[in-house]
Amino acid sequence: MTEASGNAQTHQFQAEVAELLNLMVHSVYSETDVFLRELASNASDALDKVRYEAISKPELLAGEEKLAIRIMPNAEAKTLTIADTGIGMDRQELIDNLGTVARSGTKAFLQGIKDAKEGLGLIGKFGVGFYAAFMVADRIEVTSRRAGSSEAWVWTSTGGAGFEMAPASEEQAKRVPRGTEIVLHLKEDAVKYLQTYEIERIVRTYSDNILFPIELVDDKGEARQINSASALWQRSKSELKPEDYTQAYRSIAMAFDDPALTLHYKVEGRQSYAVLLFVPSTAPFDMGDTARKGRVKLYVRRVFITDDADLLPTYLRFVRGVVDSEDLPLNLSREMLQNNPQVVQIRNGLTTRVIGELESSAAKEPETYAKVWKAFGPVLKEGLYEDHERRGQILALARFSTTATAGEELRSLKEYVTDFKSNQTEIYYLAGESVERLKSNPKLEAARARGIEVLLLTDPIDAFWTTMPQDFDGKPLKSLSQGDIDFGLVPLLNKDDAADKPASEDEAAVLKGVKDTLGDQVSDVRASQRLTESASCLVANAQGRDRELERLLARQSRGAGPKPILELNMTHELVRALGSAQQGGREEEMKDLAGLLLDQAHILDGEVPADPAGFAKRMNTFVLRGLR
Repeated sequence: MTEASGNAQTHQFQAEVAELLNLMVHSVYSETDVFLRELASNASDALDKVRYEAISKPELLAGEEKLAIRIMPNAEAKTLTIADTGIGMDRQELIDNLGTVARSGTKAFLQGIKDAKEGLGLIGKFGVGFYAAFMVADRIEVTSRRAGSSEAWVWTSTGGAGFEMAPASEEQAKRVPRGTEIVLHLKEDAVKYLQTYEIERIVRTYSDNILFPIELVDDKGEARQINSASALWQRSKSELKPEDYTQAYRSIAMAFDDPALTLHYKVEGRQSYAVLLFVPSTAPFDMGDTARKGRVKLYVRRVFITDDADLLPTYLRFVRGVVDSEDLPLNLSREMLQNNPQVVQIRNGLTTRVIGELESSAAKEPETYAKVWKAFGPVLKEGLYEDHERRGQILALARFSTTATAGEELRSLKEYVTDFKSNQTEIYYLAGESVERLKSNPKLEAARARGIEVLLLTDPIDAFWTTMPQDFDGKPLKSLSQGDIDFGLVPLLNKDDAADKPASEDEAAVLKGVKDTLGDQVSDVRASQRLTESASCLVANAQGRDRELERLLARQSRGAGPKPILELNMTHELVRALGSAQQGGREEEMKDLAGLLLDQAHILDGEVPADPAGFAKRMNTFVLRGLR
């Protein structure tokens, strides 16, 4: 329905327009900044179209050959103007394109958002995001002239009942020889968008890589370009130099270091997207972020969408960069990002490529990879717990401190397995707080006596990923703090050690006596196969959780976990003395010795005895007895 009013005609929106405008303002977008992104995207679309049509009709560019987008703030009038020299629109196209919301209905409109896609590498469909401008403007005037046309038309609306169409005035037509000019009459709470720094910030954030210059015009009429107008990731690798990538990395990641690894490639076929990813050489400040968010930016046809698209799994959150899709709809909600099958395919493809690049670096540039692992190893190891499909690949990428390394030297599991001892069938590890403390742990004694290398795991995540069934090259990983250990088939380095000291005369009686004495402080007491020098140690049940994990969980809950197993070296002098005290009926002495063995085991695990005062008293008793 239209009403004539002079030269202007008022077009009534359909009944559901209020609902649709409300949806656009409050649901499709979460931040008002994106209105400028949408208008710049539409302008870029129009420029793409005229450039394409001018291939066969060069006369379309006559009189205005420059293809550009101009932004003109006017603080006095409180207006913001966005103009382009693109294809422009005639009267019917203005009605059709800017009436998309009114004509579509809610369901069709939303479907249009999802399906918005055109050829020629265009950024968006004019009209889809146009109404985002009503978030900041209470009145919008659009003046447009179709390329090659002598007529210019003006579309005006306050976003309420409808819009007006009228021929452009002489002044308006003069300002728009070709293309479109959009004048936003800003709301009082949106006048910040007249500030130069605000406009530059938004353009740098959302539209920096639009492939046409975006010029900011000051109050003197002087224009300067405020975007780079070059999507580096869309260019051929042969055109680029290492310094180009470094500059792009620092700009995209807001970093100051150099990238350790760079991935730049394009995918074409059922899906088309360009990828430019960087692995930093130093850890970003937010690696410890509890939200564990990735920071890969998603673009759709060179328009920034979000850096919160989870395009890589959380264990690769240190990777920075850009993915620019040619196929995804421009307006993607978080729910659509999570469930869109195209996004899922992109995510899987990116993860595979990043893991592959890390594997290539580890094989061909071990020094570079060593730096990457040093910076991000604890994060990458989260994938051992979270990504079952790629667990084997990540395990092969892992590097470890071991009992065979010194300083900061690290070893791979491939190197570890290559150096297996005769009859060794398992990969052994010990988890704890520091390499230095682990190297002095008594649980290493039997392994050390046979030259068996042990992985020393000190990252908190190690206590978790090791709870999953793990093996490398068919060799299972085995904790020295959990379950039974039997090194009997692996020969001793010093064969003289085979002549072990005699054990306590009645081993079973000693073990039972200590268990009865300690009661529920331990779940069991048994003879140790781990110890050769120390008297005692604490281990976890084979069906339970590793000792280090129990400690971490206990700190979180501030409660006591399952009781440990106390293992005794039955050839040690203290254990033999304990047997003698038992046989001699010296119950108090036996009680003190059993308590001392338990306290020592706690201390050697880096824990405080449950009764520090009792431990000090027992120690003093034995020291004084020795001095007499």
